[in-house]
Amino acid sequence: MTTLADLDIPHLESWIGREEVAQDIVTPGLAERFAATFGDWVLSEGDAVPPGLHWCLAPPAVPEGGLGPDGHPKRGGFLPPVSFPNRMWAGGEVTFHAPIRVGDEVTRTSRIESLKTKEGRSGPLVFVSVRHVLTVGTTRVIEERQDIVYRPDARSDTPKGAGGEGTPGQDDFVAGPVTLFRYSAMSFNGHRIHYDHPYVTETEGYAGLVVHGPIQATLLINAAARDLGTEGLSVAYRGLAPLISGQPARIHKDEGRYWLEKRDGTATFEARASRDS
Repeated sequence: MTTLADLDIPHLESWIGREEVAQDIVTPGLAERFAATFGDWVLSEGDAVPPGLHWCLAPPAVPEGGLGPDGHPKRGGFLPPVSFPNRMWAGGEVTFHAPIRVGDEVTRTSRIESLKTKEGRSGPLVFVSVRHVLTVGTTRVIEERQDIVYRPDARSDTPKGAGGEGTPGQDDFVAGPVTLFRYSAMSFNGHRIHYDHPYVTETEGYAGLVVHGPIQATLLINAAARDLGTEGLSVAYRGLAPLISGQPARIHKDEGRYWLEKRDGTATFEARASRDS
């Protein structure tokens, strides 16, 4: 197994400070598809798009030959070429300064902010933090830090994410294969754990298709926005455990903490929300 000692950390740290700029227009079609995917789970406020739609703007359009075996873009472009095979969206923090509206042209400026290593319970980890600033004209609408974690293969006798199945209740969210397909299409996300059942179960060892982290974060951020309002809302979010397609999950909240919990009591994603005064 690859260890932290096998990585050329100074070479990887040379990516810190790299920037890229991307632009996209919020089309009525994207807003309609986003609303059709999430339904009443997200806010509907005139021509302002719901919190979380920005994760579907300006996704990298990498030709198929530029993808790695997991469906992500090959290593060594904007992100550093960490050689650990598994790469996941671990969490981050997002602040909403002003609404994004249908028809807006949004510019996203991204910068590699840090690279850190850690020995976790399941083995070595590399965390890469990316800072994003989204603007419409001269207005800064969203600031965000995203944390990406890289880790070696970690196998166990129990498939990752198993447990918590059952018939959903009225207040449960369930992401089926169609939901995952729609979100992958909107965000142009080629990660195979979200649509390739043989790959996700046989190669990566999950119990089934994995629900996207941004889907879960979108649910929690919109729940917080209902309570606190969107403008000035800051949300720190992180993934805790895999949520598998078909597993019911319910939103819970307590004093600014929001989390998704499966039937077996496993919390899969959490967010802590506050609002600028």
